[in-house]
Amino acid sequence: MNKNVYKFLTLCILMLVSCKEVKKEEYASVKINNVNWEHTQNYYLAHINLAINLLDSLDTYSIENPKSKQLFFDIREAFKKAEPYAGVLNPEVTHRANGPDLPVYKDDSGKVIDPVGLQKLEETIFAEEQNIKHFKRDIYFLKGFFKNLKDNIAKRTPTPKRFFLGTHQQLMRIVSLSLAGFDTPVSGHSIREISISLQSLYDVYKLSIQPIIKEKSYELDRSFKANLDKAINAIDRSSDFKTFDRFSFIRDYFNPITRNWVEIRQASNLWNVEDSPYPYNFNAPTFFEEDSFNVNFFLDINDRNPSDEKIALGKKLFFDENLSQKGNLACATCHLPEKAYADGLKLSNDNNGKLLSRNTPTLINSIYQKAFFWDGRAATIENQINSVFNNDKEFNTHIHRFSQNILKDTTYIRLFKEAYGFVPKTNKETVRAISVFVSTLNGLSSKFDRNMRNEEDSFTEQEKRGFNLYMGKALCATCHFIPLTNGTVPPYFSETEKEVIGVPASKKNVRIDNDKGFYWVFEEEIHRNMFKTPTIRNIELTAPYMHNGAYETLDQVMDFYNKGGGAGLGFNVPHQTLPFDNLDLTEEEMQAIIAFMNTLTDSHLDKNTSL
Repeated sequence: MNKNVYKFLTLCILMLVSCKEVKKEEYASVKINNVNWEHTQNYYLAHINLAINLLDSLDTYSIENPKSKQLFFDIREAFKKAEPYAGVLNPEVTHRANGPDLPVYKDDSGKVIDPVGLQKLEETIFAEEQNIKHFKRDIYFLKGFFKNLKDNIAKRTPTPKRFFLGTHQQLMRIVSLSLAGFDTPVSGHSIREISISLQSLYDVYKLSIQPIIKEKSYELDRSFKANLDKAINAIDRSSDFKTFDRFSFIRDYFNPITRNWVEIRQASNLWNVEDSPYPYNFNAPTFFEEDSFNVNFFLDINDRNPSDEKIALGKKLFFDENLSQKGNLACATCHLPEKAYADGLKLSNDNNGKLLSRNTPTLINSIYQKAFFWDGRAATIENQINSVFNNDKEFNTHIHRFSQNILKDTTYIRLFKEAYGFVPKTNKETVRAISVFVSTLNGLSSKFDRNMRNEEDSFTEQEKRGFNLYMGKALCATCHFIPLTNGTVPPYFSETEKEVIGVPASKKNVRIDNDKGFYWVFEEEIHRNMFKTPTIRNIELTAPYMHNGAYETLDQVMDFYNKGGGAGLGFNVPHQTLPFDNLDLTEEEMQAIIAFMNTLTDSHLDKNTSL
């Protein structure tokens, strides 16, 4: 029987089965806002069922069977079609099912859990030395994940909110994960999967809201279909992982789809996204706009939608040395506006003029994180600022004791009353004001962003090549996720990655740095030498580089990664999360990547403080 016919018949059968699996009473509200969501639910349910059945088939194969690799891709295809809705209903399990092939530390139990999921199964199937025990274990856990997702899909009826949120998240997965090869790091199959996700988007659109859109704007419906076809055809013409032109694909094919989708959601009038508690601005036409991300999502709930008065107070406090006990340190002492809020030093000085232990990172776009300090020990920006107040080498001012030195400037009395209605007795309000000011230090309008938005066409061939290498062969974007280029993981943005890369003590590359990083929090070996993945936006302004300022130039940084990190330099880094192998980048390729990174310098970093 023809393979495509077989797959079609299988899907039809599964669709019928899935209809029976959901009890009638669970469909009591399937027709919401004149949309019958039953067909959409059945679509997602059928494909998670198909993924389970294909896993059962894989379980009967030997790992050496050449067909096991194709079956693996079929499993991934079925999963990708269910992923948007599964990811909304159960983000944690969905992420584990398709997460990185790395151990997971559970801080509530202190246990280290071995990696499981599709990426782990891929590693097992494609490994040179195949391990049947790992093969069976991987399948076992994946079945558990998929059955959990199936139960959620069967029991929980789609709603406009779930539908649009799931689609938005899937579009983010495409641009940040699939294009970078994050999903399939061994086989490089993720470019091919983009067309699967886009076709699936159109399939569920037809099953749900297309009649509404056709009635309101036939031209919008036609444009959406045409742009999807163009993108899918572009992938069909060339889906090779190393040579795929990601720059042109995002700008010319993908962004028109996201623009259409925002218009479709708005035209449907099915979901009011105002005050949405999610990381996105759902009305931004692409993921590369100045306002594509929702700052409120990353702020403490008490500081969301800060007033102009709080921001003005925070700005003044940021530059005030009277915050420190000795009156010789301000936030701006180490975070200089003209240095993109870094300081240009290998290590900064403490309140006694002695060197601190780590390099000062930029504050630009720092709000878009879920971990602060180089070791990621602070969960919020307020926790980070609190620590500076309490550190005897920095401000050395107890957080519970308001510094009367501040009130030597009597304008603070008015500023505090305007911002909070009173003059505080602790530094709590001071910290909050500084944190909201820092949350305004954002820049997402670099040359790169403007080109992605098609506002200008100024990228050189070298810069385009650099971006394509960054997203492909060089593997940069599997840690520094596009578009923010930091380690905050799409599409949920609920955690910021920390990595073990084996940074040396100096540019001589003789020995590993003795800073243990995140290790000191739990004293767990997998965390030794682990540090947060920072943003690379404005990187040309923030030398020297790494947590210890070991490298003075981007050439040195690229050479380090090209050689395979610390392990590639010969250091003992047993838990390195960076691939040990060298990247085989030529000098020309490394210069192209540097040229691209320099396009990430923002033209107007801070609207409150002129650079």
